[in-house]
Amino acid sequence: METRWSVGQDVLVTQLPQRTSAPTSPAEAPENAINTQIAAELGVKSWQVRAAVELLDAGSTVPFIARYRKEATGTLDDTQLRELDERLRYLRELEDRRRTVLEVIAAQGQLTPEVQRAVLAADTKSRLEDIYLPFKSKRRTKAQIAREAGLEPLAETLLKRPELDPEREAAKYLNPDHAIDDSTAALAGARSILVERVAQDPDLAGTLRDRLWTQGRMVSRVKKGKEAEGQKFADYFDFAQAPSGMPSHRVLALLRGEKDGILELDLTEADPNDDDALAAARSRYESAVAKCLGVTDRGRPADAWLVQTAQVAWRSRVLARLTADLRGRMFTAAEDEAVRVFAANLRDVLLAAPAGNRATLGLDPGLRTGVKVAVVDGTGKVVATDTVYPHAPVRKWDESLATLVRLARQHDVELVAIGNGTASRETDKLAAELIKLLSGSDRKPQKLVVSEAGASVYSASALAAAELPGMDVSLRGAVSIARRLQDPLAELVKIDPKSIGVGQYQHDVTASKLDRSLDAVVEDCVNAVGVDVNTASPALLSRVAGVGPLLSENIVAYRNEHGPFAKRAELKKVPRLGAKAFEQCAGFLRITGGVEPLDASSVHPEAYAVARKILVAAGSAPASSLDPRDFVDGSFGLPTVQDILAELDKPGRDPRPAFAAATFSEGIEKISDLRPGMILEGTVTNVAAFGAFVDVGVHQDGLVHVSALANRFVSDPREVVKSGQVVRVKVLEADPERKRISLTLRLDDEPSPSGGRAPGGRESGGSSSSSRESDGRESGGSARGGRGSDNGSATRGDRRKSSGTQNAGRGRGSAAKPSGDRSPAPQAAPLNTAMAEALRKAGLGK
Repeated sequence: METRWSVGQDVLVTQLPQRTSAPTSPAEAPENAINTQIAAELGVKSWQVRAAVELLDAGSTVPFIARYRKEATGTLDDTQLRELDERLRYLRELEDRRRTVLEVIAAQGQLTPEVQRAVLAADTKSRLEDIYLPFKSKRRTKAQIAREAGLEPLAETLLKRPELDPEREAAKYLNPDHAIDDSTAALAGARSILVERVAQDPDLAGTLRDRLWTQGRMVSRVKKGKEAEGQKFADYFDFAQAPSGMPSHRVLALLRGEKDGILELDLTEADPNDDDALAAARSRYESAVAKCLGVTDRGRPADAWLVQTAQVAWRSRVLARLTADLRGRMFTAAEDEAVRVFAANLRDVLLAAPAGNRATLGLDPGLRTGVKVAVVDGTGKVVATDTVYPHAPVRKWDESLATLVRLARQHDVELVAIGNGTASRETDKLAAELIKLLSGSDRKPQKLVVSEAGASVYSASALAAAELPGMDVSLRGAVSIARRLQDPLAELVKIDPKSIGVGQYQHDVTASKLDRSLDAVVEDCVNAVGVDVNTASPALLSRVAGVGPLLSENIVAYRNEHGPFAKRAELKKVPRLGAKAFEQCAGFLRITGGVEPLDASSVHPEAYAVARKILVAAGSAPASSLDPRDFVDGSFGLPTVQDILAELDKPGRDPRPAFAAATFSEGIEKISDLRPGMILEGTVTNVAAFGAFVDVGVHQDGLVHVSALANRFVSDPREVVKSGQVVRVKVLEADPERKRISLTLRLDDEPSPSGGRAPGGRESGGSSSSSRESDGRESGGSARGGRGSDNGSATRGDRRKSSGTQNAGRGRGSAAKPSGDRSPAPQAAPLNTAMAEALRKAGLGK
């Protein structure tokens, strides 16, 4: 892609060559239209979209484009590029379908100029299908049978001449060969023809669909005899709401209730409990159908029959079709929101603060099977494993403590990670006693509870077996727990994102759409942090831009055979890692202590020359006097130079927040220990559209409803909290029987005297129909109420330096803040002394 530069007074802008002639092929016109539409939706320029599309089509990844092709795209970020990519996919699918529809209609000989214009003007898939409906091949309908019996002229005659008597006119069309033996049968056939015609009218469907979307009501009722079985859907036993105003989780709850055979769903024209309003609304819809047919009741002989035909058309065909359409529209909107929420939560979990390179003791709790123990050193290497039995029925408390003390002292343990499954609180007490016994040591360990979501899936996987060969599956869980605390991203990347437990009705959305979104999040997070190519596991390497599963295995195999990579350029020797793959991945793969100091930074090898020029200039002038514009040339523009300056200032900085942990209150171990008014510290485990779930250490997450998140209106809970954040909450209500805990972040809120619902209504207290705790499927198959055979998992082998992110002494309840601002300095950036010195020693800056 050719690029021209124009220098303004303060900025440098990329300009793509302008097209000087009309499109040379029919395919170019739709592509231009698509680019224009996406640009309008994103609020950017068409040339930016065109540049991004060209890069994507050429095989570039979103992280690479966002980080290293800022000049080409006008600094589109990864969020914009992901949205662009998704819309590009949709609009191209729409164009493919449009071509197919035109070909099919043309083959039928029915492609009139009017139909062609309508097809070309369709801007959504649903609109296109409305237009195509009359031309679809379908089974023989009543209307088709009536046409074959010669009844279409009767329908046309009564429609155009309502002054005729229907019975007398119908008698002229009797046809015994087609079972049309009397006027009644003839009129029924004629009505079928008119009903089908109006049901297939795209303009009528579009108008009434939009009206029903905003003015209609989606109604749910409990099926007879299902009241006891469906208690978790009790909020929807008698429920009605406009489709347009229904939040994602509610739509998915209704559809789940219907799928489970508990609820019956229906779409009505108005409030079903207001007979007058319902009758009036129905009359308006029937009048719209009559108008579409050109029918008015003037008292003529056929008018009554025609009006009744419009009523039948609405009730039997049009409403049924629109109900199906709107259910699909509701699901699509709910699905998009559920996927968005899941992706946002996953991003927060993956970018959670790492505890860093500190020796960690992992405890995978259990009762009968014992507590599995693993010690990993600062690099994540397993140095010891064991199993202790402190709890019932064995109760070897003292022996267990002695074993843990020995391991902690032998390996200089700094952190104790405790899984949050069965026997977690009992094991937490064990860890507390361990820390007391070690209080006289040089280092007093800190204990933390770690989520085990998805651990059982990983521990029995081939990846876990390859990373920890010969180790018992149950012990792999303890290893994983320890490593998740050291570096959540490096460990969680080994697990299917859907199993991490931060989704909302994830089993009710389209698997391919969810997978695509979650994979994009994992890719963006891994590349935002960067990966040490000499320590990373194949699972982590496979998420680097341009690498993938095959190349990741090849990189590890080459590393094992030839030893650690000394410089990035050696990656080109890896089998099947060609020039394109190197271009995409090189900037995200880091080499610490190699022969090229810049290899430890996010500076791309293609820009090393610019970095060296900056070092030379910094050696002969004060860093504060450096102007980024002085280093701009025909290959690298201002955004790239600013990024290089920022990276040289703080090379290899980690975008994740500083490490912090919640401290659970002593004596609060189960829901029955909670009392209204208690103020507790906890960790946000999941954020949904209706609020946030918080772990306060009682094996059941509490819900902070969106209305209790702040002393202001909150439209999106993630404006206030994020997964992994440490917060202080007040207990409003605790219901052990229903396993519901209602919390608030507003510490001046008073609990309800009657113990009733918390603020927020329907979803307060963790409504079972929407709470991830009511159904194990909502947490990737690991509901927090108890782990059962979930033994945890995972391995390591992929440590990355986390310097600057080990501040464990943050204030109680404070939200962790990013350790480094990635925005570049506008005019000058002081160079990092260590980096500059390393470069000078290497002869790169004099």
